[in-house]
Amino acid sequence: MNRDLETVDGGEGAATGFAAPVAATARPPAVAAAGEAAAAGSGADAGRRAAGLPPRKRGDDPEADPAADLDLGDVVFDIQALSLWYGDNQALFDISLRIPEKRITAFIGPSGCGKSTLIRCLNRLNELIDGVRIEGDVLFEDGSIFDPSVDVNLLRKRIGMVFQKSNPFPKSIWENVAYGCKLQGITGKSDLDEIVERSLVDAALWDEVKDRLHENALGLSGGQQQRLCIARTIAIEPEVILFDEPCSALDPIATAKIEELMQNLKDHYTQVIVTHNMQQASRVSDYTAFLYLGELVEFGDTDDIFLKPRRKQTEDYITGRFG
Repeated sequence: MNRDLETVDGGEGAATGFAAPVAATARPPAVAAAGEAAAAGSGADAGRRAAGLPPRKRGDDPEADPAADLDLGDVVFDIQALSLWYGDNQALFDISLRIPEKRITAFIGPSGCGKSTLIRCLNRLNELIDGVRIEGDVLFEDGSIFDPSVDVNLLRKRIGMVFQKSNPFPKSIWENVAYGCKLQGITGKSDLDEIVERSLVDAALWDEVKDRLHENALGLSGGQQQRLCIARTIAIEPEVILFDEPCSALDPIATAKIEELMQNLKDHYTQVIVTHNMQQASRVSDYTAFLYLGELVEFGDTDDIFLKPRRKQTEDYITGRFG
């Protein structure tokens, strides 16, 4: 298989941090879209009218900045006035927020609100689709991810991603975990064995697979496959792990294992999760951002968002009045 294609997760992104090469440019190339992004950008003002909200006017918000006045400590991402278009359809509107280090931040909101579009901006995965236009900036450890000097593949190594659908390669369990390390030039068998074991232990999978490391990974259960994908991600030692609805296809027992795993990883990695499951967001996250029609409505401590939101729109969504 072509190496570039194999490192793209089922056409969704870089499984190991090494995706099909994209030239580093000062701004991402302009992009056409599919899925949630197109829905998020289509007729935002019409959607606001349907929800009984006035048309959006930039700079005319009578309420405070939805992400202001938070003491977040050390910050990994600083998203600054980020807007994104798919063709003529705007999917994200002037989003600004900071994501703290070694905490779990959840993005919630109804389908089509731009959650997945936003999380894919953090490691420039939107560039794998033709034709996106982006304004604003994303600072990662004080440097712009869009700087011309940024190596996009190295960026995606530092910012790993786990997708909604588990996507192990049709290889052995051992080969799946070792794959990204081999691409980095690690070839010693003993070194790779150590990395594979450590990653599987950290992903809470070692005890279940230690006697079948050379069996095909496709023989694992859905929950095991997702934890294998997490092991494959952490094997290359990223600084951040992005989760795009990692539990949506899993049963409650497998979901509980993933959530427990996220808590165990929190001391070592910054984590960002997109989820439709508000109960999951309340269980696993330290901070929560509520998005609606491509806008950031409110961002804050998860307990505050769920128990005493500042904005009525947030309360209406949390309590099930819409969405």
